[in-house]
Amino acid sequence: MAENDRVAVWGGEPKPLMPYSPAIKAGGWVFVAGQLASDFVTGLAPEAGGDGRNPNGYDALELQSRFVLENLQLTLEAAGCDIGTDIVRIYQWFSSPHPTIDEFWEGNSWPKISITPYLRTRDEFVHPPRPASTGMGIRETGLLVNKTILEVDMIAIPGGGSEGFEVPEGVPSPLAGYSPAIRRGDWIFCAGEIPVDWMGDYMQGNDMGTPSGVAPEARVNPYFWYGSEIESQTEYVLQKLDKIVQAAGGSIQNTVKATVYLASPADFAGMERVWKQWFPENPPARVVIPYMGLGGKGSRVEIALKVLADDASIEIETIETSDAVQPPWHEPQAVKAGDFLFFSTAIAYDELGNLPESVQRHPEFPWYGQPPKLQMAYIMDNVSAICEAAGTSVENIVRRQCFHDDFTHFQQSIEEWASYFPGDRPASTTLEIGGPLQVPGAQFLMDLIAYVPPS
Repeated sequence: MAENDRVAVWGGEPKPLMPYSPAIKAGGWVFVAGQLASDFVTGLAPEAGGDGRNPNGYDALELQSRFVLENLQLTLEAAGCDIGTDIVRIYQWFSSPHPTIDEFWEGNSWPKISITPYLRTRDEFVHPPRPASTGMGIRETGLLVNKTILEVDMIAIPGGGSEGFEVPEGVPSPLAGYSPAIRRGDWIFCAGEIPVDWMGDYMQGNDMGTPSGVAPEARVNPYFWYGSEIESQTEYVLQKLDKIVQAAGGSIQNTVKATVYLASPADFAGMERVWKQWFPENPPARVVIPYMGLGGKGSRVEIALKVLADDASIEIETIETSDAVQPPWHEPQAVKAGDFLFFSTAIAYDELGNLPESVQRHPEFPWYGQPPKLQMAYIMDNVSAICEAAGTSVENIVRRQCFHDDFTHFQQSIEEWASYFPGDRPASTTLEIGGPLQVPGAQFLMDLIAYVPPS
């Protein structure tokens, strides 16, 4: 295939039941769909623990991790990639009964799990410098196949040659063996950062109340009614990222796309206040996802960035069109950089940030209509207009991550989604996170990337 084509990649992985491709290759990048430990025939694959073996005789997470990574390896090989050297960005989703929705609204994002069995397995497949990483706890029912407890998706660039970076002085080093940032050509891929000093309280004790991994500079005093935890934590995380990006040869002001993971939608406004201070003009595309279990106790926010290096040969272009609803928050509709278009949060909202009446059931006719299809169609109408303004089309979407409040809405929404792709469908990851989302009444949100073919 020519490098400028957009094509689906099929390897020896189990064939998914839903309308998506295991991977899409476009613009020299490979976007890999979320992989579960399922054969898509029986449910949990026999090799991953679905054969009825005694669960006390093995570690479930380690067994599922191996099945997932072996299949991702097959997909990447079919795309001309090496799982050991070509991944630039990796996303991992771990199911857990904690936090509950009530705990999230209290600002508690602690999943109460250990991912060490996964990391041990990952290290057999993925070599240093390991890709920038995001690992999230999601609700126990958050994966589409019963008894699966892990989902992994990736972005890879064939050819190797990624440059990893140690954390700069004054920035705490992560414990999970990934690179804080990966430089590949014009791009800097940053790992998700949380407001922790990793070993601080464990080694020194905590004089600020309950044990917490949050760095002292990111805390507020719990004995007074002043300060904002989410603002202090967001500020600290952006300071960390600023130093990391500089060490990798870039500037945080050259951020193309940001993903913000929150404990609760209630934290959105505080995060937004800090965001406006860091990005007063021309903010990056931004996707905000609530109900995320974070890997440092006490953390309420994690932020990951895709940034252009200072010496990049491509430019950042903000995409705005009056044919799509304007975001009510401090983010553009989308940002174009090189061959790719990065969207801000794709969710059903109007200009005030509320759920449009057109996608709701009439209160006097509560059983009429199909809101999941209506919401997807509303979102895709806006996405289509933004694509057109950027010189591409909906059919060139390469990747989606979709986050549902409840999986009962999944089937209707994905049927509507699939209708927009007569050819190769995008790589996809679908998760249930709970609700209400930041737009009350919205049933899902999406993180989208589209390919923009050279003109």
